[in-house]
Amino acid sequence: MTNTIEAPFDTPSGLLPATVGVLGGGRMGAGIAHAFLLNGSKVTVVERDDDSARGAQKRVAASVAASFDRGTVSGDRDEVLKRFDTSTDYAAFASCDLVVEAVPEDAKLKATALSAVAEHVSRHAYLATNTSSLSVSRLAEALPRPESFLGLHFFNPVPASTLIEVVVGEKTTEETVAAARRWVSGLGKTAVVVKDAPGFASSRLGVVIALEAMRMVEEGVASAEDIDNAMVLGYKHPTGPLKTTDIVGLDVRLGIAEYLHATLGERFAPPQILRDMVAAGDLGRKTGKGFYNWN
Repeated sequence: MTNTIEAPFDTPSGLLPATVGVLGGGRMGAGIAHAFLLNGSKVTVVERDDDSARGAQKRVAASVAASFDRGTVSGDRDEVLKRFDTSTDYAAFASCDLVVEAVPEDAKLKATALSAVAEHVSRHAYLATNTSSLSVSRLAEALPRPESFLGLHFFNPVPASTLIEVVVGEKTTEETVAAARRWVSGLGKTAVVVKDAPGFASSRLGVVIALEAMRMVEEGVASAEDIDNAMVLGYKHPTGPLKTTDIVGLDVRLGIAEYLHATLGERFAPPQILRDMVAAGDLGRKTGKGFYNWN
């Protein structure tokens, strides 16, 4: 099937969808909303209840304000925020040219959420998932238009990251991939295009390094800080694998590792130290403690 979608691109760059929806306003969803807002799109975040919607509103407003305070953007922040709204109704996606799903990394939850979104978007809209490891082709199975669906893997923190992984499903058309490349360019980021495979490129490589770093801590080879410094100073990583794990969330890393273990084999088996820390609630920066103390 050939995708003939021609979504409007009337943002200042001429590259972005005019109206973007984001399902889920947590850290990642708020970051995605922030990125599109600052580059000219109108953005609506849909959340599960009023309290969550208010939380998303605050996160996005704070993120936009921080960008203006840092001087990384110019213009009128009030005008930017006038293009932002939140809702608890999936019907808010009806006018969107692109909807990005950004709910937690759980296959059943994502599949259910995407199916619900698909019921409300127009036949001209693109749909994307922000999954960091799950099969895009599998998620597309229940969608009415899999040809206009793909993965857009944003990286945390979204405002600072310059990379977006574009994940091509079995039925994703070349036209959809070309549109995604335009969006990434319009956001001022770089696209890495990969086919749908477990862990894609970034998660597969990032997780295997992080798991080995955890085993080294577990075995007493070196401290978390020294292991990270070895990668930062020796290999020019911006942050080490263990600090990155704290930022991403140990629970998120465990979920990805379990998926990769099931699909790719023993080299992705989660070490016991990771399971123990997640069970204890030490999830990294978001709880104040992981491989580092964040308080």
